[in-house]
Amino acid sequence: MGRRVVITGLGVCAPNGVGLTNFTKSLLDGKSGIRHQPILEKLGFGCQVAGEPLVKDKLIDNYFTPLEKRGLNATGIVYGVIAGVDAWKDAGLEKNTSNEPSWDRGIIFGTGILGVNKFREAIHLIDEGNVRRLGSTSVIQTMASGISAYLGGLLGCGNQVTTNSAACTTGTEGIIMAYDRISQGKAEIILTGSCSDSGPYVWGGFDAMRILPRGYNDNPTNASRPMSATASGFIPGSGAGALVLESLESAQQRGAYIYAEVLGGEINSGGQLGEGSMTAPNSIAVQRCIRNAITNSGIEASDIDVINGHLTATSKDALEIENWSIALNRSGKDFPYINSFKGSVGHCLAAAGSIESVASILQVKEKVVFKNVNCEDIHPTISALISESCIPINTLNYSPKVIAKASFGFGDVNACVLFKAFS
Repeated sequence: MGRRVVITGLGVCAPNGVGLTNFTKSLLDGKSGIRHQPILEKLGFGCQVAGEPLVKDKLIDNYFTPLEKRGLNATGIVYGVIAGVDAWKDAGLEKNTSNEPSWDRGIIFGTGILGVNKFREAIHLIDEGNVRRLGSTSVIQTMASGISAYLGGLLGCGNQVTTNSAACTTGTEGIIMAYDRISQGKAEIILTGSCSDSGPYVWGGFDAMRILPRGYNDNPTNASRPMSATASGFIPGSGAGALVLESLESAQQRGAYIYAEVLGGEINSGGQLGEGSMTAPNSIAVQRCIRNAITNSGIEASDIDVINGHLTATSKDALEIENWSIALNRSGKDFPYINSFKGSVGHCLAAAGSIESVASILQVKEKVVFKNVNCEDIHPTISALISESCIPINTLNYSPKVIAKASFGFGDVNACVLFKAFS
């Protein structure tokens, strides 16, 4: 049995709120961060709406020096640094200003793709023969581990500093990786999270696949409809979420506020076998991931009272509910409450798991189950599996004890983590 691991800090840079206060209020109010994007209309996208954090220049000045801002053209790094630094401060931690790294503190901060706009800038400059105009930070802005490198340097961490990447599963996977390292005694504190760039060069591939809804360009807040009978595809989003994971001993010694405990989790792959593919989940692997996460956490399936699913507003939502039902052996009114935050933030890609984990944990703090946005017309296949009362369309006053959070990503990769109210 490993050491107990708790969450002592949260940070977020999401389409519906930058900072914990704004993000929490938006979730309580059901406020959407999905907006019409004029650049997508100009470029002839079929789907012209997306979720993008509204980050003001004055806010950026609080996180980057004038020198660091020079030539900065990587939205994912901006989002990740804001969320990561905020989580560190929220945990009551300070930047390391000594000459020696903090050996027991690390960073596991993931991304799917980073610095796309910087890459585009670089390509044009190089093709024009202006390579000298690239600037000295072009490499760190475009390397996948740029975000963990930025945060590791800002905070002076001497433990593992790395970037994981597992498509939509990245953020949830990172939490489990951090949990494993701390529970095994290899670190005391790890800042974990994930980020995703904004813009047409990230979202264009999905539009080309025709898996984004095209009928809501004039009605963006209704576009993302998880578990809904009228769902017609996911809405792309971006941003970052961050969590500080810490050994219980360290947190208690510091007198830190504890949001929740991480009980454990599971990471696996469906191998793109059977019904699994590059873009579709293998149900056998999904069910196994959920079951093993429960076993690894030392609880029973009956202990879970809230699920935050992957639930992207596609035809696979009903299959995901079925997989949860089979894995938990629970259906009808016995099924836990379940929600998806993609109705208000869209699918934030590599940042999805971390942003949604922050939101899941806020339910413990606020003693609520946040509502499902745009889910008044529940898909009939889902209604046949579980009671509609398990899918709240209004925020419930309820104190979650155990929350299951899962992400199922491109490449047929899965992660499920269990959070528990601390006691």
